[in-house]
Amino acid sequence: MKDWTLLGRLLDKVQAQSTVIGKIWLTVLFIFRIFLLGSAAEQVWGDEQSGFLCNTRQPGCENVCYDKAFPISHIRFWVLQIIFVSTPTLLYLGHVLHVVHLEKRQHKLIDEQIFRKVKKTSKYIVRDGKVKIHGILLFTYILHVLCKILLEIGFIVGQWYLYGFSLDPMYVCSRYPCPHTVDCFISRPTEKTIFIIFMLAVACVSLLLNIAEIVYLVFKQITISTQKYQKHGHPQFIESFDKSKLTEDLPLSGSKVKPFSTEPCNSQDPKSQNTINYGIEKDSEEIKESTG
Repeated sequence: MKDWTLLGRLLDKVQAQSTVIGKIWLTVLFIFRIFLLGSAAEQVWGDEQSGFLCNTRQPGCENVCYDKAFPISHIRFWVLQIIFVSTPTLLYLGHVLHVVHLEKRQHKLIDEQIFRKVKKTSKYIVRDGKVKIHGILLFTYILHVLCKILLEIGFIVGQWYLYGFSLDPMYVCSRYPCPHTVDCFISRPTEKTIFIIFMLAVACVSLLLNIAEIVYLVFKQITISTQKYQKHGHPQFIESFDKSKLTEDLPLSGSKVKPFSTEPCNSQDPKSQNTINYGIEKDSEEIKESTG
């Protein structure tokens, strides 16, 4: 419980694969939970059971009263909270490493020339082990943040259900084998209450950061989708279209005008020249009749 090195190293790898709010959440987890729990909280709760005294000499009464007052130690409860809340983040890290491994293996299966082309257009890998959070990784990221929100809420409600958010100096117990109702006294209740409130505040801050991260991701995706629609939407070809070509090249609807030139054509062959001139005259007469 005192050695958080392994968990710290794993969570440190998530820093490069998280958003800005996710990095803030990890900082809060490291400093205000893991570091504070290992440096100060364990010393405060060191006499939790030895300092729990009851005004009776009945064998076993003090133990059962302590068990009723503290179904689980605050320290162990917070350790479980940190581990459970960190688990979705570790699962997300595992998925990132899996996706990066598959993409790198795909690059190695092709020759060097194609590899350079694919490397520039990688779907997830950016550089230095960082990845783009989109596609399946975006779905996994949002899912792991939602899991953290549910776990944070569950542990906050669980702490309130087990022993509330404060400690009274005296605890009244009437549990068997106590012969009668006995009064038990908790050591340093005020100091422990301060730690309880502080850890509760940190849990609430972590919960708000997770909610803010969900909102940030949703608005970011909406912004990206809007920009893509504006960029790749309907092209403004109508404004750049030359309407004069339409009137010059295409005949009017219902007209018998044919797309022949009315200018005489000079040809070196007399027979072909006469044939062309005859066709032009015939077309001119048809035009006059249709417009007359």
